[in-house]
Amino acid sequence: MKDHRVATMIQDVLLGSDNESYRLSAWVVMPNHIHLLATRFEDYTLADIMQSFKSLTSHKANKLLNRRGQFWMLDYFDRYIRNAEHFLKTMRYIENNPVKARLCKRPEDWPFSSAWFRAQKEK
Repeated sequence: MKDHRVATMIQDVLLGSDNESYRLSAWVVMPNHIHLLATRFEDYTLADIMQSFKSLTSHKANKLLNRRGQFWMLDYFDRYIRNAEHFLKTMRYIENNPVKARLCKRPEDWPFSSAWFRAQKEK
């Protein structure tokens, strides 16, 4: 995902599924992983959402990169959000990821993130 074409595609897929199978609250596409904070809709399981997302994006990424094979790790890590405070801390953690990795100075400077999108709307 160091290739901006791949990062853009992954972000587009995340946004394209927003309000279909989940409500997306925060995300960041990093050079080697992603974080997202989403609330799944009742008719969808997290496993189904992740399988669909990984399948679609891996095929598209491999095509963009002119390669074949596994793109994502087989598993994923999930967390149960316990309350509003935990939700806000998780959102800050996600959006601050590129700053912590020294990819930018402020969360809203990273174009593959919810912080950037929110900053653009406020302009």
